[in-house]
Amino acid sequence: MPSAVQSVASDYQQDPAPAGVSLWGGRFLGGPADALAALSVSTHFDWRLARYDIAGSRAHARALAQAGLLDAGQLSGMLDALDRLEADVVAGIFVAEVSDEDVHTALERGLIERAGDDLGGRLRAGRSRNDQIATLIRMYLRDQARHVAGLVLDVVDALIDQAAQASDAIMPGRTHMQHAQPVLVAHQLLAHAWPLMRDVERLEDWDSRAAVSPYGSGALAGNTLGMDPDAVAADLGFEAAVENSIDGTAARDVVAELSFVLAMVAVDVSRLSEEIIVWNTKEFDFVTLDDSYSTGSSIMPQKKNPDVAELARGKAGRLIGDLTGLLATLKALPLAYNRDLQEDKEPVFDAVDTLAVLLPAVSGMVSTMTLHYERMAELAPQGFSLATDIAEWLVKNGVPFRSAHEISGACVRECERRGIELWDLTDDDFAAIDERLTPGVREVLSAEGSVAARTGHGGTAPVRVVEQLARAIARSAELRVFAWEGSLLDGPAGPQWPEPSQTDDEWSEEQD
Repeated sequence: MPSAVQSVASDYQQDPAPAGVSLWGGRFLGGPADALAALSVSTHFDWRLARYDIAGSRAHARALAQAGLLDAGQLSGMLDALDRLEADVVAGIFVAEVSDEDVHTALERGLIERAGDDLGGRLRAGRSRNDQIATLIRMYLRDQARHVAGLVLDVVDALIDQAAQASDAIMPGRTHMQHAQPVLVAHQLLAHAWPLMRDVERLEDWDSRAAVSPYGSGALAGNTLGMDPDAVAADLGFEAAVENSIDGTAARDVVAELSFVLAMVAVDVSRLSEEIIVWNTKEFDFVTLDDSYSTGSSIMPQKKNPDVAELARGKAGRLIGDLTGLLATLKALPLAYNRDLQEDKEPVFDAVDTLAVLLPAVSGMVSTMTLHYERMAELAPQGFSLATDIAEWLVKNGVPFRSAHEISGACVRECERRGIELWDLTDDDFAAIDERLTPGVREVLSAEGSVAARTGHGGTAPVRVVEQLARAIARSAELRVFAWEGSLLDGPAGPQWPEPSQTDDEWSEEQD
């Protein structure tokens, strides 16, 4: 057995820092245990942030130069090394290694390999992984929000196209899955389009809060090296820097909020998909799905299954789970940064990835499906769906609605007793139920008359639905502007930086 003295001596013989490049280790006698290293590693999910990390490093290098901590030659060499590193990342030449704890560690290793220990080692001054990751996640998610918005609008436009093709076709509207009142098919389809457009509005609204940069917050208290967080924020395409450095590094409400919006997208798509699943049954027979968006059975040759819609319904639960898990992680964290926050990324990344695969399939399913207008029209007036029209006809003829409701209900009861529909009642039948039911009531006993009568704003009357369709087309086009905005990686954003050797006045003169 080794003595206590021998054990202590052996401790001091260990490597003074973890193997490979590490962003910490000076106060430790050795590297982390293999189990800790395996637990800590995050490159398998945060590598997607690599280009955003490099963009942040460029802005940070310019901030260091502006603060007098890099001269012009050093800045040029640093930016050149970062450009070469990014090219190698994009080409797949440079990748994370097993020894790299996270994307930041891997990229610092890559920078040092290209710029050398002295120059490469200068970049980390004045920043922490805490403010880095808080910034990078915002940059990445802001880009992804625009991508998702475009995919959502593809579903919206598919619904709009189907609504336009439906024209004045009528179908049964339902509440509680029971026949309620006739509506236009276009009205029903647009009822799914508007919530999805509100989801895009939520993404755009979220972006206004995400457009605030935590860069410069350091570990939690800010930096002492004279760097300008507002300038870095502008350089990275943000509107401003955070007001509070502790909040900047510790807050993840921006991630949670986006996770909610993504879950809401999934829920709205799931509702649409559930409707299509029901419509696709033999009993309803409202729709035929295209073969290219259907699957078969391994044992039943006749089967044609609505798998896209079913997967959409199932994946909504997955995104709700992502949101719930993230909120549970955040619920009791003390200020400021805690390693728990490593767990903020996988749930929101999963939500983004899921919608990126799901939404194109849903838009394809909707755009290629064939609606059976004749079948819908046949069922539209059935199930006593014109009972409300009878009650409202009575109201228009001076009958209090309480009485009109009872009279119309009596008509339904008589039809149920005899196994007939409302329009099968004779004039004598109506008069026997109530003398105020004159033959004029027949003017509302058609699905066409029912929908035509609902002319208020937002109603299902054909004239109102045509107007609604035009507004939906215009709104979708307006929202496309947000979806088409370029990536924060597309090019330099914000002000041009003066060279370190220039005075502010000299730089201003050049800009003029």
